[in-house]
Amino acid sequence: MRYMMLIRLDPDTSPEPDDALVEQVGKVIEEMTKAGVLLDTNGLHSITEATRVTQSGGKQTVLDGPFTESKEIVGGYCILQVKSKEEAVEWTSRFLAVHGPEWDIEVEVRQIADPG
Repeated sequence: MRYMMLIRLDPDTSPEPDDALVEQVGKVIEEMTKAGVLLDTNGLHSITEATRVTQSGGKQTVLDGPFTESKEIVGGYCILQVKSKEEAVEWTSRFLAVHGPEWDIEVEVRQIADPG
């Protein structure tokens, strides 16, 4: 089973990652890689560089950032290949555990639909 971890945070209250956090996250990613469960992961550029494409009533609108009203953004993702939802949640918990109390962070864990 493949699962996607969507890492959500508040851009107004989330601190910039320091070197210690980057190192700790790197260790968890290394553990995921060694365990053979990590298929892909990355952070995303700032919301100020984003473009939103919306459709309403059949009409599309393209709007470039920055988006000052964003209270929650997807800051990154991981794609995992695991045996169960419980295993995906366990890896997600390990990822979150390295973030200190100054981080208000949420990870949405969703199974990726198999094609076909």
